[in-house]
Amino acid sequence: MPPWNRPVRTAATAWLLLTVCTPLAAAGIEPGDGFIEVPGGPVWFRAVGEGPGVPLLLLHGGPGSTSCGFSVLDPLGEQRPLIRYDQLGTGRSGRPDDLSLWTVERFVEELHTVRQRLGLERLHLLGHSWGATLAAAYVLEKGTEGIVSLTLSSPLLSTPQWIADANLLRAQLPTDVQATLNEHEQAGTLDSEAYQDASEIFYERHLYGGPEPPEIEECVGAPGNEVIYEYMWGPTEFHATGTLLDFDVSGRLHEIDAPVLFITGEFDEARPETVAGFQQQVPGARLAVMEDVAHLSLNKNPEAYMAILEEFLDAAEAASRGEQEER
Repeated sequence: MPPWNRPVRTAATAWLLLTVCTPLAAAGIEPGDGFIEVPGGPVWFRAVGEGPGVPLLLLHGGPGSTSCGFSVLDPLGEQRPLIRYDQLGTGRSGRPDDLSLWTVERFVEELHTVRQRLGLERLHLLGHSWGATLAAAYVLEKGTEGIVSLTLSSPLLSTPQWIADANLLRAQLPTDVQATLNEHEQAGTLDSEAYQDASEIFYERHLYGGPEPPEIEECVGAPGNEVIYEYMWGPTEFHATGTLLDFDVSGRLHEIDAPVLFITGEFDEARPETVAGFQQQVPGARLAVMEDVAHLSLNKNPEAYMAILEEFLDAAEAASRGEQEER
């Protein structure tokens, strides 16, 4: 399974199944789980925390991964509610087999439906990896009204740039590893053990930031979906052939008129140099490069990640309150 589909691990939590009958008011979101009907089927969500701040809605990576890795951010619930959901086709959500559902446009409508059903008139929005793709596409399509802040974490904002960066990082691998990758790509044997082992070296450097982490309990029974990954992205991290092939909003980032934070890791496949270029295109945007971590920064060093995020959310919320008082 491609690494973006592999669940990131954390501790198990108790579950409370809620029936979603009416939208959740932003000021009164209660902790628990539920389902929301979106275009294509039902999606599962979890809300944690009862803090007084503006809710934070979390968009997981992939495409085709799950939201369970975000549980490391649960301590932030003391300041504000956190809501995460498994995108359609993944985790505990419905798993339709209609390939026409796996487009950026439908996922944008899914996000919009989730927001409406939960009554999130004002919210912080955070997307990691493919989740940042979705977050950026959402605000560029639907606008930033009610978006108190936007966090783009290890973002995929341009497929051509992502592939260029992957090739640059791949060229830094040991020559025998590069030769193995090239040999099996030319032979079409991408599922061979040798190719998978060579790919793992890239993942350890630029995805995990070390050995692949052990499986966490909350992700058990809520797997990702390799079909979505391959249909939207492609057969490997190095080859985009799917519906994301031509995705590129890097030339539109200046249109985002909300407080924006970019986060990436020192060894991230979302290269700091590239993310810095994105940051420069958004007026007033911030950039945080976390030391000694790769793509899974929030799971490798959750304490540092939360400190960066909490400071930004608090500042954006204070600025938003000031703007409201002036009106």
